[in-house]
Amino acid sequence: MEVVMSESHVGCCAGPSAPDTQGVVISNAWVNRDYKHLVLDAGLPAAGAKAGQFFHLLCPSTEQDAPFFRRPMSTYRADPATGRVEFLYKVTGAGTRGLATLEAGDRLPMLGPLGVGFTLPEGARRIVVLGRGVGLATLAPLAEMAAQARVGVTAILSARDAANLMSQERFAAIGAEIIEVTDEAGTSAVENVERLLSELHAAGRADAFYTCGSSRLTLLMQRLGAELSVPGEVAMEQQMACGIGMCYCCVRAFREGDKLVSKRVCWDGPVFRLAEVA
Repeated sequence: MEVVMSESHVGCCAGPSAPDTQGVVISNAWVNRDYKHLVLDAGLPAAGAKAGQFFHLLCPSTEQDAPFFRRPMSTYRADPATGRVEFLYKVTGAGTRGLATLEAGDRLPMLGPLGVGFTLPEGARRIVVLGRGVGLATLAPLAEMAAQARVGVTAILSARDAANLMSQERFAAIGAEIIEVTDEAGTSAVENVERLLSELHAAGRADAFYTCGSSRLTLLMQRLGAELSVPGEVAMEQQMACGIGMCYCCVRAFREGDKLVSKRVCWDGPVFRLAEVA
């Protein structure tokens, strides 16, 4: 298989530059033992972020950590009417430990919105979103975008246990069918999720697949989508340094026909067609 560079890599960052906004913290509350929900007053254009886009956050230093690079974080909610931008994040490393210290009134530099967001296929009547962990945060805005387009949503929410299932209220608010699967209950195995997806397709309730948060679930949706001729998209998670395509830190291989093509996840994505994933 031939490996080439995508045409998008000719030159660098030809699009408009994203603003570096000073978001003001409204709240930063724990939602369970691992995750926090950060709400900021950011105004436009930040609050105009589309489903699947992300921000590059300058996480504060603490006595324990001094993050050097910014951290990419997908948008959990962006509301142009209120100017608010929200993030759902797992406190797991130096950057997110810094974010966890933010209090109401603090300021957070946030570069964005960045990247390519989700799209809905023309004529779709019902889609399936499949997320695990923090991937659920990325898919919630997509479900709301679909509802606004009068497209029905089935949301399969996966987590380690019931305590780590999140965003149910967001999906319920737009009338989505919600299916919960967990490791604890033994229902999150790939074989069971494949059965659920196949049943949804057979019932005419899967015109497109969307996923985020798990490599094994991405590969499952990719394979099943190819077998059933169901299009789909995935929001890729990748380490990034600059977030704007200049440093090539987030380059990975994608399929284009019989070729492997190198693309920057921050610039060409982070949302890609499922069929492209190598």
